[in-house]
Amino acid sequence: MPELDRFASDHMDARITMDAPENTRDGSDLPPERFNLMKRAEHHFFRRTMAHEIPWASCAYPTEALAQEAGLTLQQFEDVLYGACLIDWDSESERLHDYARHFDAAEEVRIVGAGTDVTLNVAGRSFEVDEGHVNMPGGEFFSSPLEESAQGLIEFSEFPSSYQGHQFAGIRLVFRDGVVVDASATKNEAMLHSILDRDEGARRIGELGIGCNRGIPHAMNHVLFDEKIDCSVHLALGQSYEKVGGKNVSSIHWDIVKDLRPGGRIELDGKPVQENGAWLI
Repeated sequence: MPELDRFASDHMDARITMDAPENTRDGSDLPPERFNLMKRAEHHFFRRTMAHEIPWASCAYPTEALAQEAGLTLQQFEDVLYGACLIDWDSESERLHDYARHFDAAEEVRIVGAGTDVTLNVAGRSFEVDEGHVNMPGGEFFSSPLEESAQGLIEFSEFPSSYQGHQFAGIRLVFRDGVVVDASATKNEAMLHSILDRDEGARRIGELGIGCNRGIPHAMNHVLFDEKIDCSVHLALGQSYEKVGGKNVSSIHWDIVKDLRPGGRIELDGKPVQENGAWLI
């Protein structure tokens, strides 16, 4: 990373990121080895915000490219964006903190759905609530599960996933002792394996997130929105959050979203807390 950017990342008091792409495929033509080097260099820039040492916020700005990715007109995209952001955040904060307290008290989280049955251990890890003060739209709570705890399989069959200029579909991951031991995809499988091989931490889960934003009606093919859909979950491969106790280190942090509304459920220590798109707590 250029010395000027390293200085900025080490001394900035806060970071605000506006996502306003003109082309969502920028960077997809880079050779994998060069892209890996670039992301490794960027890691230093985001180090302090990933550790929550300084305040930060990210927000999408309505552009034609983002609207096209979502399959919407610009006006439709704006309506969803504002509907997901301009809500009663005080009320949402109370609801999300109530959910998070149940997860804080649990040891095992089990996620069951289409092609999915995976368990994670979160004992001793706290859940952070995104109540519109970090990402916008906000509307999730998240933690970093114990690094060696993931067991089972998860299939992300409902939504496409975009990462670093590449689009994926039908991702299926099998975990054993916290590590991805088998992976496939119906679209871009070779790139999936390339990302998993990027470094040692790329095959472990850095984040478990629970979406709760009722203002997002459907997938937008943009992770900032899709990971917040109410009654969805997302697992992030790679870098974990130090603030909640995470210890995994990686040059990637890839959020992949699963919709649990059609027949899925979440269990805490064997007790269902969400099922078929409805909260039970």
